[in-house]
Amino acid sequence: MTVDDTSSGDGTDPPSERSVHSTPHHEVDHTAEPTDDPLAIRLEALILGSDRRYTPFQAARTAGVSMDLASRFWRAMGFADIGQAKALTEADVLALRRLAGLVEAGLLSEPMAIQVARSTGQTTARLAEWQIDSFLEGLTEPPEPGMTRTEVTYPLVELLLPELQEFLVYVWRRQLAAATGRVVQAADDEEMVDRRLAVGFADLVGFTRLTRRLEEEELGELVEAFETTSADLVAAHGGRLIKTLGDEVLFAADDAGTAGEIALRLVEAMAQDTTMPALRVGIAFGTVTTRMGDVFGTTVNLASRLTSIAPKDAVLVDGAFAQELTRTGDAPASETEAAEEAAAAAERARLAEKEGRRDEEPPPPTYRFGLQPMWQRPVRGLGVVEPWLLARRGKPST
Repeated sequence: MTVDDTSSGDGTDPPSERSVHSTPHHEVDHTAEPTDDPLAIRLEALILGSDRRYTPFQAARTAGVSMDLASRFWRAMGFADIGQAKALTEADVLALRRLAGLVEAGLLSEPMAIQVARSTGQTTARLAEWQIDSFLEGLTEPPEPGMTRTEVTYPLVELLLPELQEFLVYVWRRQLAAATGRVVQAADDEEMVDRRLAVGFADLVGFTRLTRRLEEEELGELVEAFETTSADLVAAHGGRLIKTLGDEVLFAADDAGTAGEIALRLVEAMAQDTTMPALRVGIAFGTVTTRMGDVFGTTVNLASRLTSIAPKDAVLVDGAFAQELTRTGDAPASETEAAEEAAAAAERARLAEKEGRRDEEPPPPTYRFGLQPMWQRPVRGLGVVEPWLLARRGKPST
C-alpha cells in the first residue's frame, strides 16, 4: 500500500486528478484498493499486529512526515497506491516515523533512507512470496476431509508467525555481521565501496530448449534443484550468492581460489546429476561496485561474457583471475615448468632412495588448479580478451 503523495498536506481532501510519480523500480498502480475479504483482513491484523485505522494522509501526519516523503518511502518499499482509503495501521505509522527519525538524526541522508526502504522491500517481498507459494500453501492443505483451507490458515499463521519472525531476525543479524566484517577488513576507505572480488556466473546450457520440452511443474523442480544446489555449494565454500536468474546464478568471493573451487564444484555436482543439463561457468577478477546487495561494473560484465563462450561442463576465467591464482600459489605460472619441477623432484627422490639417503631438497609446490590459455577473441563491448580454461589438479578437498 502506498500513500497518495498528491495531497495538499494542509488537511484538505486530495484533488480529484493526481499525477503519477513512478520510479524506475516500481510501476505504481493507482487503481489498487485494499481487500475487504473478512479472512484477509483478520490475517492482515494478525500479521501486522494492529487493525486498519488511518488513511495515508492521516498516517503521514501522525508520523510527522510530509506526504511527499511518505509516498516515496512507501513506493520504495514496493506497496501499491491505495488513494485515501482507511487501510493503514499503527505499524505503518511506526515504520514512517522510524525512517524519518533516521534522517532527522543525521544517521541517514534522505536518498539513503529511501534506498534502505527499497532494498528491504525488494528482498522481503521475494521472501514473502516464496513462503506463501512454497511453504504455507503446502501446509494449509486441509488435514481432514470436510475442512476448508480457510479454517486452517488463520491458526497456522498464528503459530508460525512468531517463530518465522525470530528466525528472520536471527539470519539477518548473522548476515549483517558477516557483511560488516568483510567491509571493515578492506584495505582502505575506497575499497569499502569499490572492492576487488572474483565474480562468477554459472549457466545451465540449453535451458531454452528445456522450457519447450518440460511441463511447468518439472521445469520448476529443475530450477529449484539447481538454485538449491548452487546456493548450498557457494555458501559452504566461502562465497556469496548474489542472485539467481532461473537458469543462471551469480556468485562472488573475496579471493580467486575460493571462486575457482566453487566453480569447479558446481560443474562436478551438475555433471553427477543425470536430470540436470550441462553447466558452464565464467569468472573474472577485479574491481566491483556493490549496491543494494548486487554487483556492477566491467568485471561483472566480463564474467557474463566469458560464461556465454565457455564450453559445456567447463570454467573459463579472465587473465586477471589467472594471474591472481598464480600470485597466491594456487596455480602454476607455467604447466611446462610445473611438470619439469615434478619430474626433477621424482628423479632426486629415486636417486636418493637408490643411494640409501634422504632427499634433502624441498618437494615441488602442490597446486590446486591448472590453467590452459585459450585463443584470444573479441568480446562485445570489452575488446579482445584471452580466456583461460580452469581445471582441477588432484582430488577436491573435502
